[in-house]
Amino acid sequence: MKIQSILREIRKADHDFQLIDDNDKICVALSGGKDSMLLFLALSIYQKFAPHSFELCGIHVDVGFDEFEHEKMIDFAKEHNLNLYIEKTQIFEILKKNRNTKGEIQCSLCSTLKKGVLFEKAKVLGCNKIALGHHGDDAIETLVLNMVHGSKIATFMPKQYMSRMDMYMIRPMVYLKEETIEQVCINNAIPSVKRVCPNDGHTQRQDIKELLHKFYSHYPQAQENFLKSLSNQEQIALWTKEKGSE
Repeated sequence: MKIQSILREIRKADHDFQLIDDNDKICVALSGGKDSMLLFLALSIYQKFAPHSFELCGIHVDVGFDEFEHEKMIDFAKEHNLNLYIEKTQIFEILKKNRNTKGEIQCSLCSTLKKGVLFEKAKVLGCNKIALGHHGDDAIETLVLNMVHGSKIATFMPKQYMSRMDMYMIRPMVYLKEETIEQVCINNAIPSVKRVCPNDGHTQRQDIKELLHKFYSHYPQAQENFLKSLSNQEQIALWTKEKGSE
């Protein structure tokens, strides 16, 4: 599978949700995983034919995990002439001192701290948009997580304005499935770093991912239909309480 299949879906998402405007300076939040590595490269190619001109760079927030393979990201950026900035932090030390009742590091705290560093660095670099590597399966998982644990029907937006930082977050790969991304990375020798987070594979999101995979094995069409339903606004039918009923 060629990278053109990724570019087609990025262009469609850009068109449908107006992700990119003229003179944007976009930074990719580079975790080192397959999703963000592919997005970084794909956006650099998309620059050549996108309807709007934009600048591009990548930012990796170094949490401080031992044995993290920074060299893979650095070599990848050099190979493809990509501007990569690595922001070193002491986040892991903070996480170790603020474990939950089970003795685990807190994913929510980690995410908040990383996001703060990412936005600050993006501002320093003059960026006005941050591109995240979330894909369609991430959106479905987020929807189910919110319903199961938050009693709300909601997922993340392809384009979201962060008023406090005066910056947009965009997700150009929302139309893509994880299996497509994996295959493109294999076929195009796009590397990913080894996962070293101690919580990896032991989260509520991982539980939902595994449940959905089992569900798809019985109902293969469900994955595509779930993804389409996220933008099928004309077919939303939820309960509406009468005024004064509470």
